[in-house]
Amino acid sequence: MTEDDLDSNRRHFLAVATAVTGAVGVGAALVPFLSSLKPSARAQALGAPVQVSLAAMQPGEMVRVIWRGRLVFVLRRNETMLATLGAVAGELRDPNSEVVEQQPDYAANETRSVKPEYLVVEGSCTHLGCAPLEDFEPRAVEGWPGGFFCPCHGSKFDFAGRVFKGVPAPTNLRVPPHRFVRDDMILIGQDTGAA
Repeated sequence: MTEDDLDSNRRHFLAVATAVTGAVGVGAALVPFLSSLKPSARAQALGAPVQVSLAAMQPGEMVRVIWRGRLVFVLRRNETMLATLGAVAGELRDPNSEVVEQQPDYAANETRSVKPEYLVVEGSCTHLGCAPLEDFEPRAVEGWPGGFFCPCHGSKFDFAGRVFKGVPAPTNLRVPPHRFVRDDMILIGQDTGAA
């Protein structure tokens, strides 16, 4: 091998080594930059759908969950609660859920739900955003069939989250997007995909 061939091989080796080192350096510099474009874990958690297990819920029980920083009520209605829905229709401001923005199309029915037994509503009064309390015990003397009551300003909602007439709240409680993943599991925050 001549000295010119040896110099040529060295130059080729140095050129390849420099190119590889440069590519690795550019790749190393791109990793943090590209990572900064992804949403943070906190942002992902705030917008992520929430799974709620229904397996342990008994009729008449309610659980509260947080989705996107909002309180959401999941109520498993019993037969008595379901029976009141038709009986109070004349006392409600929007009994047929005609304010379209208040619920997805699949919840625009008397029960405002996918399955009549389960109600999923945001726990925020549509008057000033207070959190209504569950007041599930009917009281015939007061004419209260049971439902949700906002103690701040007196707004009342039935067991489907529909607002009564003559109270400050202008509209029904909102129904967030949701779907049944299984018979005993609801996914709040997403209503598309395999059921």
